[in-house]
Amino acid sequence: MEVLNSLEPVKNSSEHYLSSVLHQEYDQVKLLRTTPDPQFAEPHYAHVLAMLDDVASSASALQLTVLDESFSVQFSDDQHGRDVTDMVGGMRFWSDLEAVQSLIKIVKVMVSDVEVDRPLVSQCLPLWDDLRGKVKEWCARYGKDETPLQEVIQKRFNKNYHPAWAASFILDPLYLLRDTSGKYLPPFKFLTIDQEKDVDRLITRLVAREEAHIALMELMKWRADGLDPLYAQAVQVKEKDPLTGRMKSVNPQSRRLVWETCLSELKLLGRVAVRLIFLHATSGGLKCNWSLWRWAYRSGNARFAIEKAEKMIFIASHAKLEHRDYASEDVELFMNDIDGISDEVFLSATL
Repeated sequence: MEVLNSLEPVKNSSEHYLSSVLHQEYDQVKLLRTTPDPQFAEPHYAHVLAMLDDVASSASALQLTVLDESFSVQFSDDQHGRDVTDMVGGMRFWSDLEAVQSLIKIVKVMVSDVEVDRPLVSQCLPLWDDLRGKVKEWCARYGKDETPLQEVIQKRFNKNYHPAWAASFILDPLYLLRDTSGKYLPPFKFLTIDQEKDVDRLITRLVAREEAHIALMELMKWRADGLDPLYAQAVQVKEKDPLTGRMKSVNPQSRRLVWETCLSELKLLGRVAVRLIFLHATSGGLKCNWSLWRWAYRSGNARFAIEKAEKMIFIASHAKLEHRDYASEDVELFMNDIDGISDEVFLSATL
C-alpha cells in the first residue's frame, strides 16, 4: 500500500475503485493511513504499524479492487499499476503481512509485560533469551531466515547490556539449576566468557578493595556448591498470577532470606547479591521529572554534574518503587568513587 500511495497517478486513479469497494464491503469509506512525508514529520514506527493495520483490515477490499475489470483496464499500460496488482493479488504479500504483524505482536506483548511487571535486574538476561527464543519460533513458523533478526536483537542487546545483568542473574537463587548430582548451582553455563568476567569485575567493585579477593573466593564457593536443594526448591516455587495469567514467584523475599540465613557464611557475596537482585531494571510507570532532566542537560553543566544528577534520579526512582529500605545503600553505591563504579551504573540497564 505504501508503494500504491507513493505513486500519485496510481493513487489518484485507484481512489474511485477502492472507495466503492470499501463502501460495499464495510458499509463505510475510510482512508488508509500511510507514513507521513519526511519533510513534514519525523519518521516513527507507529506510523508504519497504523498503515499495516489498515492494509490488513482492508484486505478484502484491496483484493477486489485490483480484480475489478475497469481497474485492470485503467492500469494495463502502467508498470507500477501492474506491479501493485500482482503484489496485492498474490498470496505471498498477505502471508508476509501476517508474519510481520505476528512479529510486532510478540514484541509489543513483551514490552507491555515489562511495563506491568517492572522486572528486576536479574530478569534481564532471561527476558532477552525469551525474546530470542520467540523470534526463533516465529522464523520457523513462517519459513524466514532468523540470522538478520537475531543480528538486530544482538545489536540492541549489546547497546543496553550492563554487567549488573550477568552478576544479578548468577546471584539470584531463583535461577539456580539442578545438575546431575542433585546440586542447585548458579547458571554460569548460560553466560559468555565476557559476561563471566563482568561478574567478577562488578562484584569486586562493590566491595572494599582489600576484600576483593575474599569476595572472589566466596563466588568460587557459590559456583561449586550452590544452594541446598531443599531451600532452592522453596525459593523457586511459583504460582499463576490471576491478573496476568503468568507464573510468578510465591515468595520473592525468600531470595534475600536464603542469603541472610543458610548462605550467611558468604558474607561479602551475600551483601552484593541483596543489593543487585532487588534493583528494578526499568523505571517504566514512574512520572519523569522533566524539569530536573532539563537542568541536568542544560548548556554549561559539566559531565560530572550530569552523571551525579542521573544517579540521584535513579535513587529517587527506587524510593518511589517502595525500596526505601535500600535508599541509603544506593546512595553509598552510586556516590562512592572507589574504582569509578562505572558510569551510569544500572541507569542504562533498560529493555
